[in-house]
Amino acid sequence: MLTSSMRSERGLVSSTILGYQPYARKFLVERCRKEPLVLKEIKASDVSDFVLRHCRRLSVKRAQLMTTAFRSFFRFLFQKRDLGADLAASVPGVADWRRSTVPKYLTPEEVQRLLRACDRRTSNGRRDYAILLLLARLGLRAGEVVSLPLEDINWRAGEILVRGKGLLHDRMPLPADVGKALASYLRRDRPACQTRRVFVCMKAPHRGFAACATLPTIVRCAIERANLHPPSKGAHLLRHSLATSMLRSGATMGEIGEVLRHRNPNTTEIYAKVDFEGLRSLAHPWPVGGAQ
Repeated sequence: MLTSSMRSERGLVSSTILGYQPYARKFLVERCRKEPLVLKEIKASDVSDFVLRHCRRLSVKRAQLMTTAFRSFFRFLFQKRDLGADLAASVPGVADWRRSTVPKYLTPEEVQRLLRACDRRTSNGRRDYAILLLLARLGLRAGEVVSLPLEDINWRAGEILVRGKGLLHDRMPLPADVGKALASYLRRDRPACQTRRVFVCMKAPHRGFAACATLPTIVRCAIERANLHPPSKGAHLLRHSLATSMLRSGATMGEIGEVLRHRNPNTTEIYAKVDFEGLRSLAHPWPVGGAQ
């Protein structure tokens, strides 16, 4: 019931919902221990204590995901009258100063090294090469690649349907190299199976990837094979790299936001921080000499 509510009322995709579940489960297990589960006995202090205890061991993004999951979970329980009060309001916020850091990225040359590191003589290598191309050329998010179904590739039109955040769908052109890599993988390597997802596990049981965590693992292994040492090794690194490369090639913020499918122009603003030449032209010269 919770899953269907999140999908229908909040427009969350399955990968997001799956990411929420472990946090709610861990909280309930710790809260109840060996006692029977009585939801109405959960107090606001139980929630805040759990968040404060676990946040210090998580990255900012993971901590924010946990608190978002809790707010959705407790709001649902309150609406269903399983709680006497809306405990969503008791979930502490996680501080994360917006645009306080520069996006991590690879140069175009490093992206090519990363792609060449895939051993395309093997089935796994050809599959991973197609995945990395989708991330690097189209800037797809990990969840969008994981959930991509066969029907969303329009070979005749040369398009791919991207099912993004908030149940929003966008049609994007399918670059020739991406299409060639996908076709090679689908014809030669994708095992026969029931799932309609494009990318599946190469070892039995043949099924779609269980979680978005598979994509960061594929990216991290490729980075290590290419002997690269970026500060971040997640799947989003290639999305940032695409945006940075576009900016340095003269693309506008609007064009970058359109490719990355940002609904809010403010989301794209962070990439202005990597335009060092543009920022240098705005900087005032450092004053010479001291005041008398």
